[in-house]
Amino acid sequence: MATIFSLVIINKSGGLIFQKDFTETARVDTNEAMTQASIWHSLHAISAQLSPAHGDTGIEMLEADTFNLHCFLAPTGTKFVLTCAPRTAGMEVLLQTIYELYSDYVLKNPFYEMEMPIRCAAFDQHLLNEIRSRS
Repeated sequence: MATIFSLVIINKSGGLIFQKDFTETARVDTNEAMTQASIWHSLHAISAQLSPAHGDTGIEMLEADTFNLHCFLAPTGTKFVLTCAPRTAGMEVLLQTIYELYSDYVLKNPFYEMEMPIRCAAFDQHLLNEIRSRS
């Protein structure tokens, strides 16, 4: 069973546009989440610049003792950051699925404006169903 703690979506400018906690232990307030998103955006950008590999896009996974942090960079520059328990498998596939849900339910929503906070009930529901199916 995979333990998925939280999902954060960061726009290409480094702003927090979505944050969802999936466990009680992962709860952070909005200010903390905004700070974490900003820090991750900066670390991601710095790592891409410092990498000796040509075309590197930044950190894809950060592994710690108590959690793993996985990042998916969309072609638009939007970052999807998933925090989970250590050694949780299949997070790259889950991030791709979340990106597809974002594309289907957020980007195709005629009332959504790019780079703005995500307020879409269909996205929330399908995301929750996907997370529950993996936990």
